[in-house]
Amino acid sequence: QVQLVESGGGLVQAGGSLRLSCAASGRTFTLIAVGWFRHAPGKEREREIVAAISRGGGYTDYVDSVKRRFTISRDNAKNTVYLQMNSLKPEDTAVYFCAARTTYGSAVYTGAADYGSWGQGTQVTVSS
Repeated sequence: QVQLVESGGGLVQAGGSLRLSCAASGRTFTLIAVGWFRHAPGKEREREIVAAISRGGGYTDYVDSVKRRFTISRDNAKNTVYLQMNSLKPEDTAVYFCAARTTYGSAVYTGAADYGSWGQGTQVTVSS
C-alpha cells in the first residue's frame, strides 16, 4: 500500500497560481502511476480527474478544462508528484486528492476506480 500526503493548497485570487505536492512512501516510487483528482461541493460527480502521469513521467493526461493551465510532473528522486496550477479560476475551487497505483507499464490512468491508494486531500479556494 502506498501512503500519500498532499500539501500546497490554500486561498488564492482568480488568475493566481498554486503548486500542489503529493509525497509518496511505502512502495518503490518508480513503480507507481499517479493521478490528481478534485471534488467540488455540490458537484454530482464525486471525484473528477484533473491530471495523471505515468510511472516514468513520460506520459500525461489532463481534463480539458485545465489544459494549458495546469502541469503535472514528478521528481522520482524526491518521491513526489506536483501539480502546478496557473491562471486559476473560481471553478477550480475544490478539495484536491492525489491517488496512486502500482503499474509495470507506461500507461496513464484517469479513472478513480483505477487507483487503490489516496491521500487525505488539500483544499484549494479561488476567489473572484
